[in-house]
Parts: sequence; C-alpha cells; structure tokens
Amino acid sequence: MILISVITPAYNVSKHITETILSVQKQTYKNWEMIIVDDCSEDNTFEIISDFSKQDTRIKVFKHKKNAGVAAARNTALNQASGEYIAFVDGDDLWTEDKLEKQLAFMQANDYALTYTDHQNFDSDSGAKRKIITAPKRMRANDILSNTAIACLTVMINRKKVGDFQMPLLGHTEDNCTWYEILKKGHTAYALPECLSLYRVGNSSLTKNKSIAAKQQWNTYRKYFKFSVIKSAYYFSMYAVNAIIRHL
Repeated sequence: MILISVITPAYNVSKHITETILSVQKQTYKNWEMIIVDDCSEDNTFEIISDFSKQDTRIKVFKHKKNAGVAAARNTALNQASGEYIAFVDGDDLWTEDKLEKQLAFMQANDYALTYTDHQNFDSDSGAKRKIITAPKRMRANDILSNTAIACLTVMINRKKVGDFQMPLLGHTEDNCTWYEILKKGHTAYALPECLSLYRVGNSSLTKNKSIAAKQQWNTYRKYFKFSVIKSAYYFSMYAVNAIIRHL
C-alpha cells in the first residue's frame, strides 16, 4: 500500500492544530504519515502535537530551534518524508475525509506527477463557508507565472516522477515557485475537479493581506525570476486579473 507523506508546518496554531490533525486522522485512506514541524511557536502548539504523536505513531513531530518561516518548516518535513507521494496541509487548514483516497486514485489512474483540487475558504471566527475556488483543468510551468490558482493544501505530488524537491525560502509565493520549478522539467499539473480542502481565512485583515500578497508577487517576478520591469508588469497584470476572476 502506497505511503503518503503529509507535510504540515505549524506556528502559533494551538487554537486550530487539533482540528487539522483530526481531519488527517479521519482520512478514509489510512497509509499516511503526518510530519509536523513546529517553527518555534510561542504558544503551546508543540505540546499539542507532541501529545498526538504519542497516541498515533503515524504522526512525527519536529521543532525548529528558531523561527525560520513556512518554507523552511516544509523543507524540514520534506527531508524527513518517506512517502512515495507528498501532500500538504498547514496547521490551521482542513481536508475532507476522502481527500487522500480520491486524489491518489486520480493520480494513479492517469499516471500524473502533480495534481491539485478545488478548495473552499471558511471564516476562522464563525466557521462559515465561503465560495468554492474552482481550479483550472490543467497548468504548465508558464501558467504558474500568471495564475496562482494552485492552492498548496490541495496539492499531491508523485515524488518518484518529480524527484526530491525543496521550497525556496520566500514569503507567500514559495509554493507557486515550487510548482513552477517542478513543471518546467516537462510535467503538467492536472486538477481533480472536486472540493476536497478547506482554507482558513480571517475577516479583519483580508484587505491588508491581499495588498501584502500583491507586493510579494511583484517581488517574486523581480527578485526570484529576475524579470525586467516590463515583463514583470505583464505577468503581474495577468496575475491580478486571474485573482479577481477566482474570487468573483
């Protein structure tokens, strides 16, 4: 039975991490390992995840000595992963119970290297569900430059096909840069058109967060890809349009 490694960075998520772990434990597909990396939390996140690891040997816990960011936490987990397949869920997000089973079957049936699904945002305070974000049917490397539609918590990767990989140490855009680096090797990413993941969002800082995300996306074009101002503006305009369309 194929082992799936679930990669979970955790930082100050003591209010939500239990619910996240339970959503993994409730998976209909049972052969998984959950690698949780505490990024030097200041609350009792580490104590909570340690208790879970004592009760369930599939849960493996690691702790950074200093805060290094979400990409570094995911990389630590990736270094410890034993699975043929990799899936991602952050320490405050959720999966439907059949997420791993359906996505693994989809990938095996079609011999895909990287897949993703639709997802739904939900309010962190009230729990109210918002619009389902529908993913494009397929994406290639160049599509990633203008569309950040592949949500990290929906991704599953066949590591035998793509090889070992790490995420660049960036803010906010590290996941999409990772998909780009994988796909530019000649792979195509495909969508399983079902909503199998729930992404936690807050109310008070949505506008601020969107502004920060836009700034980080611009910096990614200029500093990571080293695009010219004109080329960066071209891709940024398409990124902005696609982001608006996704949330209409």
